[in-house]
Amino acid sequence: MFLHKHPYPPFIHEHTTKLIVGTLPPPRFSQGEFKAGDVDFCYGSIDGQLWPILNTIFNLGLKFETTESAIQERKAFLNSRNIGVCDIVELCYRDKIDASDLGMQDVKLRDLVGYLKQYPRIDTLLFTGGNSKNGPEYLFRKHLKENNLSLKLISGEVPRIHQFLMDNRIIKTVSLTAPSGAANRAVGSMDLYKQLKQSNPKFTTFDFRVMQYSEFF
Repeated sequence: MFLHKHPYPPFIHEHTTKLIVGTLPPPRFSQGEFKAGDVDFCYGSIDGQLWPILNTIFNLGLKFETTESAIQERKAFLNSRNIGVCDIVELCYRDKIDASDLGMQDVKLRDLVGYLKQYPRIDTLLFTGGNSKNGPEYLFRKHLKENNLSLKLISGEVPRIHQFLMDNRIIKTVSLTAPSGAANRAVGSMDLYKQLKQSNPKFTTFDFRVMQYSEFF
């Protein structure tokens, strides 16, 4: 059984208003083993799409390499937009060493509610995935239940939007389409994507995510 522990602490500061919430980076990040193009930071996998999406939306000109300057570029961007990162999983165990959410066992969650209380300016959680088993929204619902809280549906359209009330404060959650290749099939089955693809055959699943994410970042 492989122990998969999150390699990065939450990236939050006192002015943070939006929080990106995922699960875990690929196991190689926990082992300090990187592919060419990986960045040793949250969502730094060369196989992931979050930073390419943000790079496109904001025209950041980011480096995709395993260097300190690439890390600092990402931190500077997040700080400039008051965006933080706090994945919900602290650790889990796996039979198979891969990055699948479904493969996570004996999951230990981070105290996200505690962080929200510690940083009262946070008003939006951006889930990098939905309510499928062991997805960010799924695990956050479990965490809320443990704290006698629950999500209220605001919009059932993808990306789904919920909110919850905590300490007389309304916090919104947005369940974005996961920025991974594994979610491309789900994107391809969406009616909106099909319509956009039909009107522009060059439109891609990446373009779809850029369009979706730009509204919330």
